[in-house]
Amino acid sequence: MTLSNRLKKIFNVRDGETRTVLLMQAYIFLVIATLLIIKPVVNSLFLTGPGADQLPFAYLLVAATAIISSMAYSRLSERLPMLRLMRSTLWISILCLLLLVLLLYLELTAGWILYLFYAGVAIYAVLASSQFWVLANLIFNVRQAKRLFGIIGAGAIAGGIFGGYLTTVLAPLIGNKNLMLLAVLLLLLCFPVLVKIRNLFPDKLQLSKQKRHLAKPAESPFKLILGSRHLLYLAGIIGIGVLTARLVDYQFSYVASRKIEDSDALASFFGFWLSSFNVASLLIQLFITQRIVGVWGVGFSLLLLPILLFLGGALFLVFPELWVVILMRATDGSFKQSINRSATELIALPLPYALKKKTKSFIDVVVDSVATGIGGILLIVLIQGLQLQGAYIIGLILALTLIWSYFILKVRKEYFLTFRKNLAQLHPVRKKSMKVITGESFLGGMQRVFREGGEREILFMLEKAKEINDDRLSGAIKNLLTHPSHRVKAAALRSLHHFDQGAIPIKVAHLLNVEDMEVVHAALEYLLVHAETNEGIVFEHYLDHTNPLIAEAALVCLARESTEHPELAIRFELRGRIEDKAVQPPAADLDQNVQQESVFLSLVGLSGYEDYYGAIFDGLKSPDIRLRQAAFSAAVYSRDFRFLESLLSWLPDKQLRPLATRSLLGYGGEAIPIIASRLGHKDFPLDQKRNLPGLLGAFGSQQAVHALFRGFIEAEDLTVRLRCVLELTKLKEVAPQLYFDEKKVARLILEECKLYNHTLMAMHTQIIVHYLRRKKMRPPLQISEMDARESLMVLLERRLEGGLERIFKLLELRYNSKDVRSVYQGILSEEQEQRTNAIEFLDLLLNIDLKTALIPIVEATILDTSSEEVIAHMANSSYTEFDCFKNILEGRDLRLKLAVLYLMVQQQDPRYQVLLKPLLNDRDPKLRQFADQAYVKMPLTETL
Repeated sequence: MTLSNRLKKIFNVRDGETRTVLLMQAYIFLVIATLLIIKPVVNSLFLTGPGADQLPFAYLLVAATAIISSMAYSRLSERLPMLRLMRSTLWISILCLLLLVLLLYLELTAGWILYLFYAGVAIYAVLASSQFWVLANLIFNVRQAKRLFGIIGAGAIAGGIFGGYLTTVLAPLIGNKNLMLLAVLLLLLCFPVLVKIRNLFPDKLQLSKQKRHLAKPAESPFKLILGSRHLLYLAGIIGIGVLTARLVDYQFSYVASRKIEDSDALASFFGFWLSSFNVASLLIQLFITQRIVGVWGVGFSLLLLPILLFLGGALFLVFPELWVVILMRATDGSFKQSINRSATELIALPLPYALKKKTKSFIDVVVDSVATGIGGILLIVLIQGLQLQGAYIIGLILALTLIWSYFILKVRKEYFLTFRKNLAQLHPVRKKSMKVITGESFLGGMQRVFREGGEREILFMLEKAKEINDDRLSGAIKNLLTHPSHRVKAAALRSLHHFDQGAIPIKVAHLLNVEDMEVVHAALEYLLVHAETNEGIVFEHYLDHTNPLIAEAALVCLARESTEHPELAIRFELRGRIEDKAVQPPAADLDQNVQQESVFLSLVGLSGYEDYYGAIFDGLKSPDIRLRQAAFSAAVYSRDFRFLESLLSWLPDKQLRPLATRSLLGYGGEAIPIIASRLGHKDFPLDQKRNLPGLLGAFGSQQAVHALFRGFIEAEDLTVRLRCVLELTKLKEVAPQLYFDEKKVARLILEECKLYNHTLMAMHTQIIVHYLRRKKMRPPLQISEMDARESLMVLLERRLEGGLERIFKLLELRYNSKDVRSVYQGILSEEQEQRTNAIEFLDLLLNIDLKTALIPIVEATILDTSSEEVIAHMANSSYTEFDCFKNILEGRDLRLKLAVLYLMVQQQDPRYQVLLKPLLNDRDPKLRQFADQAYVKMPLTETL
């Protein structure tokens, strides 16, 4: 591996990004190096002139100057593109430095002039840096920023080190005047760097220019910040951070000025310490920032600095020594420009570019400067007004770090919500318009449906009426007993069972004369419910009724009631009546005969007389759909698990699947373990197995949840696994009271990520083989091998699609379903911006373990695997085709195994014999057959 590749790997810089990173580093290096030459010189001139006691007043001047200059800058930002603004800032800075050199030569730097230059340096420090990071926000997307802002920020720190040490060495030798001329030279070098950056990104920079011209007259930055909680909290963390830093810096400057009186020596002292802080900052930036920001996220990264300053302040209260204050200044100096700076710039990334351009520099300049001014006021009040020093200032720092942490927690939430909003805008969710009806209006709507609705709507509302069980609906339901539809009459009768008042047995008795078995059954059931303890009266009247339809309905009701009241079966000779039905000759009319057999099947199922179970088995196989439906019901009535296999066999039939499902649900929770055991059973038919998850999900119970998890783990077929997790996600939505073990879900996600990664590596291996053969680095592929390899690649691609879907469906069990779906849609999008926002939102959503496993997989998935650059990178991997085949054959995907065996046959490579031997005794007959054929066709070799 070359040195360049090693550096790319260490700093996570990808192909095509190196030149951009170097140019951005060069620009910020020059800007900050200039600052670290100017700042020590101006500070030393100020401290040896007006003195440290005047620093608070200088802070106030910085604030006032920043407010005035920001107004002018805001107007210019509406008219000028970003690069022109940056060039203008550089020219103004150069002219000011030349003016300072002239004043130094003329010895006219006493009094108010030093206040102006002190304020100018402070504004240059924040404005030039802010402009650079706005440009970086425009060039890089959020995923690139997380990887590259650390290494790019290292350029700023390196510039600080260079400028600081250069000032330390040269200040005593050439003096302050010549140092200013050196700063001018460094700023002049920034112009060619900007030109090269512009040439690299003409489209992005031109797009920003177009947006500027098309934009409507914007509000003031202040109003925009007040109107955005995201920007408001961002301004808060910057302002509190600056205020805290000013208090720490004051302590540091105050002590230094007491110890060192000479101007040049003091400049050398400041240069040394500032550079030393930057050395620590550079090491943190290069080797720690990306890991902390990339893994722990922006929230923890931002909290790190205030936490450390709080601990340092608490330490000072215990040990009020100089070294503690120096340690606090070192913490602020090293972390602020490394981890804290990168995380702060990331916070602004999800905001629109136009909004960032208008407000980011305002926040960086004005908020920074106002915070500096507030710091000045506090120091004036504490030091000159109240004569307080030391521990009191440290106490104020401790309070500020707590407020700082509060704003960080708030802005982290807004950062998350902004990405969620961005995804929602990219993938608008279409919702059906639904009128929300509550209380009386809802009941009124139901009653209106009962009066005016069609059969289907009425039946639906009758089911809802059972759930509501409101007596105010009973009148409207009673009116349905005269509805033309027999199905509505029967459903209305069954709904009236659930109301305590309004019994109408006389009216219901008239419905027994309706020539419809379902209505007659429902009427008899109603009469039995309201007969209370006198069920026998009903059977005495109707068991031997002259109307065969009523008599048969009564007999079926007797069989149902006898399950809870066996004395009724004895009293009315149920067994004898069923035996008479068994020997009853078939009716001449086909419909009557079907009705007769259906009644008999219901009687057998309800009574539990096993002697006649053969009739139910025959009915389950009947070509007549009506008899089959009756047999389904009879099997459920019996609750005998001997019918379970027959019912399951009908699940693949789309026409009968709903009926079979309803029948199987009738067995209750006792059937769940039996059904679940079939999911992992190799001998159970696959077409039935793939319909079991839907059946288990229909139970809607906690036991069903456990069964689906078990099925997901044990099932070898990937379609079955996907359907298991689909049903789990449905259950989570419709039954929020159910419990989903988050630890188990996390383990399954990690296992799926591992499987996905192996599949992805296998796909990459096949791509590499094609690539190398196309480049004639190896013998060309034979047509048969090419076909086999292409078939394997198609199958692998499908597995990748299914694997990604399973992973995200599992994520829905642990996180907000809408958020996960938005991310999944974004990742599958063809637009780069959507994919980038989706991945970053996912990064925010996941915990560290899942993030570490899943984010690399998702990023690898959206890469252009057809590009030669990506393929060449994959070709350097140590993962061989032998490893690829080994992982697939040791896995559980039968179709992939067969595809690999077929490819092995075409290759006839003797090395694969060692992989084939374990498969010769596999349980799966098809796999054994393919493995045996491949093994026989392999040429013999002594060395395997």
